[in-house]
Amino acid sequence: MKKKSRTTSVFLIVFFVIVTAITLLPLALLAVSSLRPGSDLMRYGLNFNIDWATASLNEYRMLFSGANNYFIWYRNSLLITVVQVALALFLSACVGYGFAMYEFRGKNLSFACVLLVMMVPTEVILLPLYRLITRMHLINNMWGIILPYLVVPMLVFFFRQYLSGIPKDFLDAARVDGCTEYGIFFRIMIPLMKPSFAAMGIYQGMSSWNNFLWPMIVTNSITKITLPVGLQSLLSPYGNNYDILIAGSCFAIIPILILFAAFQRYFIEGMTAGGVKG
Repeated sequence: MKKKSRTTSVFLIVFFVIVTAITLLPLALLAVSSLRPGSDLMRYGLNFNIDWATASLNEYRMLFSGANNYFIWYRNSLLITVVQVALALFLSACVGYGFAMYEFRGKNLSFACVLLVMMVPTEVILLPLYRLITRMHLINNMWGIILPYLVVPMLVFFFRQYLSGIPKDFLDAARVDGCTEYGIFFRIMIPLMKPSFAAMGIYQGMSSWNNFLWPMIVTNSITKITLPVGLQSLLSPYGNNYDILIAGSCFAIIPILILFAAFQRYFIEGMTAGGVKG
């Protein structure tokens, strides 16, 4: 049995090392390509055949020189992501808390509507959303990007599932002690929801940071666009700045890595707990 267990452990280690290598391969290719001149990228494409004699950090120096709008796009994306994630987590948690802990008329129908919205592709509602944002005079505005994602059905569903696994005895005990309904949520439930906030924070942070289609539609100023839209603008029929594009893409990964490193200790716990009830 010990020999079989050791063999299984070795197999799993080898398997996960291979999976990790395959996962990191595109990132390594991106990092190596960012050191190559733009002419090499145009001629040979992305590959690991790099001439170290011509490799340099010129593309990164160009990014930090301020000769382009890269850090304006970076700032826009960072600000929008922070505000959107904070508001989406809080508001979606409030809705999920209501579905999980309270009984009210039309509860099941309302939750069915949430599930229905989850099944609707974003592209289907782009035109109505655009007309709404236009009437609210939020075109080319940060809030025009944020408002449609303030309450996310996926987050509502996850928080509802997570909170359904928490005994309602906590609420009853708090009420007996004289705690208000708001106090129960902020002082008792939110601390218990830390793993779910971490898991959904990573999910929503990645979604917001990588969001391309909606910011492209509602912004039309070069100083208002987000980072994904700005990087895409480097590719045009009149010239392709692949060197800046690759270096900028490498630097754009940093916030997501920081986000995952900050919350990874809660990530697995939150994803696991949110998938079961009881």
